[in-house]
Amino acid sequence: MSIAIAFLAAATPLPAAPPMPPIVSKTLATTRFKAAETTLRNDHERFVAEIVEITQTASWPFGESNRARLYADLMGRSGFKNVTIDGIGNVVGVRPGRNPKLPALVVAAHLDTVFPQGTDVTVRREGTRLMAPGIGDDSRGLAALLAFSRAMDAAQVETDRDILFVGNVGEEGPGDLRGTRYLFQNNARARTAAAFISIDSSGAGKIVTKGVGSNRYHIVFSGPGGHSYDKFGIVNPMVPLAKTVVGLYDIQLPSAPKVTYSASVAGGGTSVNTIPPQVFVDVDMRSTSTAEVERVDRELRAIAQHAVEEENATRSTERGKVSVDFQIIGKRPAGQTDESGGLAAIAFGAATAFGYDSHFIAVSTDANVPMSLGIPAITIGSGGIGGAEHSPDEWIDVEMSESVKGLSVGLATIISSAAAR
Repeated sequence: MSIAIAFLAAATPLPAAPPMPPIVSKTLATTRFKAAETTLRNDHERFVAEIVEITQTASWPFGESNRARLYADLMGRSGFKNVTIDGIGNVVGVRPGRNPKLPALVVAAHLDTVFPQGTDVTVRREGTRLMAPGIGDDSRGLAALLAFSRAMDAAQVETDRDILFVGNVGEEGPGDLRGTRYLFQNNARARTAAAFISIDSSGAGKIVTKGVGSNRYHIVFSGPGGHSYDKFGIVNPMVPLAKTVVGLYDIQLPSAPKVTYSASVAGGGTSVNTIPPQVFVDVDMRSTSTAEVERVDRELRAIAQHAVEEENATRSTERGKVSVDFQIIGKRPAGQTDESGGLAAIAFGAATAFGYDSHFIAVSTDANVPMSLGIPAITIGSGGIGGAEHSPDEWIDVEMSESVKGLSVGLATIISSAAAR
């Protein structure tokens, strides 16, 4: 998910800035944090090389296994002693803290891209600019996790909590957050986590605290079908489909929270002179409010069912009736993390301390899952600048000073969040 793109559409009036948490000031003042920053700078060429290696290992939706194996190897080379690939393909490495009895901190970046198998993922370089599909979303995030761990090790940074570093599958659209769902269902440390931080896309300062939930359906209308002239007068599934789309756009929405819906793809039928036996429409509905998503869902189902019943009552059912089937494409939970303190305030404070204009935003990311479970969760960028996410000409800039400054925000957020409070 591109945080930069989502910010343009999802930014809301800015709340009052939370006070700087003392733990952030304490972290930034330590000699070990400063030493870790120095390591980020000295390690930067390796960081860039790993971005390239990760990007050029193709990882399409449900095809992340090659990149997962590479990432497990990179974790091992970065000093992780115990790296595993779980049952769904997430790569998990643990950096031990002083007190293993404390709930762990989970820090993740996603292995998948939006691009199909066969996409050319060769990285091109023009000065400090690197260009390739998926390079910022989220190869840079994956490489950042490795750089964070190495910097902490080199500076001998000790945290109170264990940190689970995770390269997870299935963040992008068709993946439907399957990696983080599996992690929080099956990993005991994740289920009891103190907090979750997703590193996704470039930049620093934009902090995702609201998870936009969504229900997505492939809605299929079926009927008997027949010759358009010879069987004229029988039920036609195209009619309830059309009425359903019109009805969707008559659903009333509140001024707040933001709720959206979209009829985005339609198709079906066999020929211009055939009453179609089957037609479909794909629909998406979203909000940061689970209740609002479910309300729109209920209303849409009622509209579709009424349209079907009306068609069956209006035209001949001699050859059969029209029916409707809602097939799930995706279902992402909504959630929110408290912006007044805790994890969100730590990230806000860290970004502000490095001179970034911090904002809280609403986006759909891996953080949706822990948010929906009541676990404090945010998504932040991996530093630097970039653009054209989800397009073949995606790019990032790896100019060292801006890159290291952005990485330092993430490092300060992680170290501060791994402290016992």
